[in-house]
Amino acid sequence: MGTLLRRFWLPALISSELPEADCPPIRLTLMGEPLVAFRDSTGTVGLVANNCPHRGASLFFGRNEEAGLRCVYHGWKFDASGACIDMPNEPAESDSRPAERSGAWVKAKVRVTAYPTQEAGGVIWAYMGPSDKCPPLPRPEWTLVPPEQRIVTRYIQENNWVQGLEGGIDSSHVSFLHSTVASHKGDFTGSSTSLFALDTAPEFRVVETDFGLLIGARRRVSENEDYWRVTPFSLPFYTVIPQVPGADRYFAGHGWVPIDDHNLSMVTYSWHPTRRMDEFGPNAGHPAHHVKKGADRLRPLQSRDNDYLIDREAQRTVSYTGIENGSIQDRAIQETMGPIYDRTQEHLGSADAAIIMMRRVLMRLAQQLEEGQEPYAAEHAEITTLRSAGFMAERGASFVEASEPLVRVASN
Repeated sequence: MGTLLRRFWLPALISSELPEADCPPIRLTLMGEPLVAFRDSTGTVGLVANNCPHRGASLFFGRNEEAGLRCVYHGWKFDASGACIDMPNEPAESDSRPAERSGAWVKAKVRVTAYPTQEAGGVIWAYMGPSDKCPPLPRPEWTLVPPEQRIVTRYIQENNWVQGLEGGIDSSHVSFLHSTVASHKGDFTGSSTSLFALDTAPEFRVVETDFGLLIGARRRVSENEDYWRVTPFSLPFYTVIPQVPGADRYFAGHGWVPIDDHNLSMVTYSWHPTRRMDEFGPNAGHPAHHVKKGADRLRPLQSRDNDYLIDREAQRTVSYTGIENGSIQDRAIQETMGPIYDRTQEHLGSADAAIIMMRRVLMRLAQQLEEGQEPYAAEHAEITTLRSAGFMAERGASFVEASEPLVRVASN
């Protein structure tokens, strides 16, 4: 599976984490590899192995200067491509020394592991696969709009990336986890969750597509009309959250980027195709943008250690969970399953159709890659420009025919 994910460009960092040329480097782990990121004097982002190839010192402590990152142990310096461009503790090449023993020869041969990067949508993307398989950069719509029309943030979750993805494509949990006590008592006044509470057992339709899956959840709202909530799952780990019908609202979604087997970096994006995000008020965008942060800027204050600050009185009277912020509600469930839940203990039902299909798709693609077949979605950036859909339809209407023009509208 790691080999499969490395065929895709991965959103590694928010661009603002490296705010200017020659700013301090930062540590990160991606796909189980300890790395150091830096923005050089020209603004180019380097993403290199944590350990200097000389004697293993951490390049996090390096001097970011004059278009390269210099290890403070012996002064070896590397550019953003990983090439060693200075080796001041080695003697210069001379005619009196065999070339294979000269400093110049060593410098030409030594490289630090480095991965290509590109910036788009306020995100630093990294490609960690074979250089001859490098695909075009994906083109989700939030990367194509002007900066004032999007918000992009990330934080770290302490669970496997698939558990996060499973929550993102599970459309039935919104009737419970993110609902209010009032809506479950039949009081929908001023509630945006009324459509979810009217039918808490949606019927799922899941269709495999070129980009991944099109997931439709049908809720019955009357004898003649259904509410369809349609989520695109875009390979390898992206979703866009469906809107409420008729609302001129922004789109939002997540990417669940593997840090290692037990942790993920959740990249959250909110955007509007034509309007500035600040037009929607100070709390615009997905709730993940507004979580209260602890001492670590990448970890929310509400955590497993403090039971996510659950308020039992609020749980009795206001919200279904008593946990503030919908993003933290998701985090609480996904983390407290354990870092990797034992799937042999699950009892899956019809509401889990999308999760079952997603697992099968990922496993099949990994197996096909082992057999030499490259993943189509990684090589076709044009199919990644997607939206979600939320709409009312007559009973019996095809959700695929109704939703495809809405989901793919940005690429038409």
